[in-house]
Amino acid sequence: MLNLAIVLEDSARSVPGRVAVVSGEQRLTYRQLDAAANRVAHLLASRGIVKGDKVALSCPNIAWFPVVYYGILKSGAVVVPLNVLLKRREIAYHLADSDARAYFCFEGGAELPLGREGRSAFDDTDGCEHFFLIAGDPTAPPSATPSAGESENLAHALTTQPAAFDTVVAEPGDSAIILYTSGTTGRPKGAELTHANMIFNALTCHKLFGEVEHDVHLVALPLFHSFGQSVQLNAGLAARSTLVLMPRFDARGALALIRRHEVTFFAGVPTMYWGLLGEDTADADVSAVARNLRIAVSGGAALPVEIHRRFAETYGLEIREGYGLSETSPVATFSPRGTRVRPGSIGVPIWGVEVDLVAPDWTPVGPGQTGEIAIRGHNIMKGYYRRPDATAEVMRGGWLRTGDLACRDEDGWLYIVDRAKDVIIRGGFNVYPREIEEVLLAHPAVSMAAVVGIPHHRHGEEIKAYVVPTPGADITEEALTDWARSTMASYKYPRLVEFRDALPTNATGKILKRELRRTDQATRPR
Repeated sequence: MLNLAIVLEDSARSVPGRVAVVSGEQRLTYRQLDAAANRVAHLLASRGIVKGDKVALSCPNIAWFPVVYYGILKSGAVVVPLNVLLKRREIAYHLADSDARAYFCFEGGAELPLGREGRSAFDDTDGCEHFFLIAGDPTAPPSATPSAGESENLAHALTTQPAAFDTVVAEPGDSAIILYTSGTTGRPKGAELTHANMIFNALTCHKLFGEVEHDVHLVALPLFHSFGQSVQLNAGLAARSTLVLMPRFDARGALALIRRHEVTFFAGVPTMYWGLLGEDTADADVSAVARNLRIAVSGGAALPVEIHRRFAETYGLEIREGYGLSETSPVATFSPRGTRVRPGSIGVPIWGVEVDLVAPDWTPVGPGQTGEIAIRGHNIMKGYYRRPDATAEVMRGGWLRTGDLACRDEDGWLYIVDRAKDVIIRGGFNVYPREIEEVLLAHPAVSMAAVVGIPHHRHGEEIKAYVVPTPGADITEEALTDWARSTMASYKYPRLVEFRDALPTNATGKILKRELRRTDQATRPR
């Protein structure tokens, strides 16, 4: 059997009494987590859900997420995790596009009215037959009696279900997860990932991060995203770790949790590391944070070298960067332990994975040249669900082209140059925004920067930098532009600078450059 649920079941047999999940004041042992997931599987089976059916899940980082996630897998169904920030129309699209037969949706609250939005979306979707409102305590005993108004919540529904379940056998090539891409172009597409994809990625990550007796993860990455799922949820439980769940990242709260739970493992996107170095954490007890933290992992976007340097100076630990995307389960490269960290590099291919750099016609580029990253290995998706044409655009002969440009040093370490779609062509010259961002971040008055290309009547595109200044900094747009002109080639430096208090990010903390372009276009004189 190769059902992804084995990462939980095996650990539940080995360390049943160890705490698997911490969610606020709630703690679930491996035994309790496995039993609750078994009840979810029984519930689905009782409603006629069978192997291969699609089941959607909208839930933040709380104990219910792993309970329902593994329960769906145990039943033989395919998990379709959804971004918790989606609205009614968007949820309905995902339910319909994935052919979901059932939908688990967190009740939410005033700030996150997910239950209301989800129920409305479910009502809008033909073919989705079962709706479960995630509410109550996942470890409620079978004798529990629901209070008024709780008779239809998931916790109550599970009290009548047995705590043991015979997990449905899955073949390596059977679908386990459908992860929807962010949809930067066109409508979101579902990357269909197999049990083999996900298990190999989890176990490979476990080996890469180093085997220790007991890690404690701070899980601030959203679990509906591939990064959090593979690197922390699946790999963490396979390693018999304790996962401290954080529903919404804020730097001060993260540091408090790291200290309180003696966290040893942190994974985040660059904006999270930027937050850990910000003014909100200036008075943090750094020694208490660094005392137990043994590994810090970055992914989701290229990590600026300046943030890498500052984190190492502040916390005494070098960040190990990796690379991947939803279509690669997600990890494809990593800076492995036991090797010298190379700031700016995404590392080398993980075990069982090949990486090549190719030209637009798929031919490999020569030594020292920049090319688009193409990947082949056990981590590559089956394809985009029900989209053979879209799949054919990015896959050929087992290779997946990623849309990211990179170069390779003499030792085979890879360095992201930029997104192919983000490259600015100014007056016939290719300009890579990441290179400019790295230079701007070296200025003491710059805390964060994002560079985009905007339409220009003469040059085709002009370079614009959106900058979050360092607190208390006294600098003008003209002064920063003059400084940039003195530090980089004339065709590269940003002619336009706009200061902002913050940059737009998605639910995973990735800077949304398309929003910056859209804002510029909307404010441009007509």
